[in-house]
Amino acid sequence: MRSTDDLTARARIRDAAVARFGRDGFGVGVRLIAADAGVSAGLVIHHFGSKDGLRAACDEFVLETIRHEKSDAMADQSPGEVIGRLATIDAYAPLFAYVVQSLMEGGALAGTFVDGLVADADAYLATGEEAGTVRPSDDPAGRSRTLVATQVGLIVMAQLDAAAGRGTAPTEDPATAMKELYAGTVLATLELYTHGLFTDGGYLNAYRELKEKS
Repeated sequence: MRSTDDLTARARIRDAAVARFGRDGFGVGVRLIAADAGVSAGLVIHHFGSKDGLRAACDEFVLETIRHEKSDAMADQSPGEVIGRLATIDAYAPLFAYVVQSLMEGGALAGTFVDGLVADADAYLATGEEAGTVRPSDDPAGRSRTLVATQVGLIVMAQLDAAAGRGTAPTEDPATAMKELYAGTVLATLELYTHGLFTDGGYLNAYRELKEKS
């Protein structure tokens, strides 16, 4: 049984790692993260076993936080409450930067991270269906992948726009970048999710007929 101090130190190290990885990428060393957390490098290894173990714990924490926030939004909060949370966006800045670094790094770990986002989307969209706030889908898995692809694409675009001088880099100032991203996309996103894009079901019906024939 770990002591309260032990658990607090573990959380402090994890939070410091999320923030540092988000700022500087995953090449930073354990000693720098330990210094951020105000502990020794040995204590980091004691809690997480290795830097890879620390990274895995950070991935799990970030995904769980996203899952919790999305599920609450889909089932337990009014639209006004959900939109009102945009005012507290600064609190999520370190997590946002961490997600950006994971996506920009690519590779197997990034793939695993995105798989986690998709699995979580499956869960919170199902929660929304049960709560009556999300329409049922003939293809729930495809819906989740499309939703996550849109979110991932917007995040990567924000980083690319910053490189082209058209905005703030999420990895440099995640709070400002988040505000810019939401300011430029929330209205259009809500319109699409609420009303759809096409004015009738022509394309959808044509695709369903094609599938039936194939």
